[in-house]
Amino acid sequence: MTSIIDPLQVSRFLRVYDDAAAKKGVKLSIGFDFKEYVSITQRLPTKRPTYPNFRPDRSPIKAGEGYWMIGVNKNNDVVLVEAARLYDLSQSNFAEHLESLKAFYANPTLHAHPQDCCTCTAPTAKKITGRVAYHGDFWLRKDFRGQGLPKIMAAILRGVSLAMWAPDFLCGLAGRWTVDKGVLAQYGHTHHEFGGSILRLVEEDIVDDDLLVWLTGEELRSLVDCGDVSDSAPAT
Repeated sequence: MTSIIDPLQVSRFLRVYDDAAAKKGVKLSIGFDFKEYVSITQRLPTKRPTYPNFRPDRSPIKAGEGYWMIGVNKNNDVVLVEAARLYDLSQSNFAEHLESLKAFYANPTLHAHPQDCCTCTAPTAKKITGRVAYHGDFWLRKDFRGQGLPKIMAAILRGVSLAMWAPDFLCGLAGRWTVDKGVLAQYGHTHHEFGGSILRLVEEDIVDDDLLVWLTGEELRSLVDCGDVSDSAPAT
């Protein structure tokens, strides 16, 4: 993306969703130290382990190229988490990044198991290049589901990613079950394709068959920057 981002409009957009979360009893905060993030997520009993994408022992994230968000309730208990990072795919594409395992490990030769593998057949993945914001590690505590928080989480992520990086694409991977249970629609993803990541990471005990979800940079900007932000506000 080459156009200038309006920081005031982004701040207004984020304020709408931050206020919406507060009305649901959730206080949001953002951090940048992924060692701290892993220490937080390890203490969440119902959350799956954080994938190596966001673990500094397997895939270090440079300052300014990643962030995470947590939400706490009135008792200061963590009730939601999510994370995002920036990939420079100017000389590659997302399909290649996945299949080389570089999406998961900074050094696949050093950290990947010999039987680790990833196949990406989603056609658009080969077109996702340039500055790519990758989001993932979504978790929402069971008693806070069904309240519109996925939409809030996705909106905050989009606004912050736009402000920090103005990416060419915003993308992620989502389980097939998210379509069947309507969760994908709650996050407001504009596009999805099957075959995003057929993944096996032996030592991580990960076996996935995920969808590719994405927005172009212009679609991301349109969501955040165009129109009256009140039109985007979730019901409270």
